[in-house]
Amino acid sequence: MQPHALEVFRTVVEHGSITAAARTLRYTQSAVSRQIAALEAETGATLFDRLPRGVALTEQGRCLLGHAEAVLDRLAAARRDLAALRDLTAGRLRVGAFPTAVAALVPRALASFRSAHPGVALSLVEGLTPGLLAGLLAGDADVAVLSAPADQPLDDERFDLHHLVDEVLLVAVPRTHRLAHRRTVRLRELADDAFIAGSADAEKTLLRAALPADFRPRIDIVAADWTGKLGCVAAGLGVALIPALAVRAAPPDLALLRLHPDDASVRRVFAATVAGRSRPPAVRRFLDHLDTAAAGLGLAGGRMPAGQPDDHQSAEG
Repeated sequence: MQPHALEVFRTVVEHGSITAAARTLRYTQSAVSRQIAALEAETGATLFDRLPRGVALTEQGRCLLGHAEAVLDRLAAARRDLAALRDLTAGRLRVGAFPTAVAALVPRALASFRSAHPGVALSLVEGLTPGLLAGLLAGDADVAVLSAPADQPLDDERFDLHHLVDEVLLVAVPRTHRLAHRRTVRLRELADDAFIAGSADAEKTLLRAALPADFRPRIDIVAADWTGKLGCVAAGLGVALIPALAVRAAPPDLALLRLHPDDASVRRVFAATVAGRSRPPAVRRFLDHLDTAAAGLGLAGGRMPAGQPDDHQSAEG
């Protein structure tokens, strides 16, 4: 049974007349009569008794009416739900992001998205890039914000990558450090400093993306999260490499220094979805908010984030 035929049937029931139903539907009377006749032929039931004035439901017609109303109401609900997803008045958006992206970039995008589309349910899961990619493939997230060194590209065959920004790595030192007044430093000038890192193995940390092959840092303290890393630096226990995206998490008693161009390392930041899968309307719109948030951070082209030293101000400023 076609939904259209059921709609015609219900309209005839509502008006008790084929003529009145035709007027409401803006059909000819004969077109409505043919629809009812075809429905009766398909169901093998007489749905209406034809009266001198109008029509009356038969017992079989009353049976079909309940089913027709249920079908038509469900179809109307489906249309409303699909429209809500399209118009972003309902639905969900599940975002994954690597830790430093959660410092400012992703929260800013989520906040502006929620302000524009409060009916969409939001969730955020923090993780490392390999786990986030696995979560995308498993269907646990709709979009993930990832990072990768420029010389280690992400898999662009299994994932669609939307480039957001390139970020530089900075050096965090205590304000009392001998180099804190400098704008830029060479890594070899830090050879005598202990590095605070997320692993005792430099190859498993940010250091792998920044250190020259002949530079082996001394890692005395291992801290898993940025609060711990930067707290140790502020206490004078060592120095740390910090991605520009994490600058907002840095306490005020640190100085953030540029690396000399010969030592500088850049991480590329992307929003990823699974290749070959349609991006839901919420994801497409969220990418716009991510673009706006990334532009607002001032990281494009390796610029320092707002409020940090540049070529015109000292690290003490």
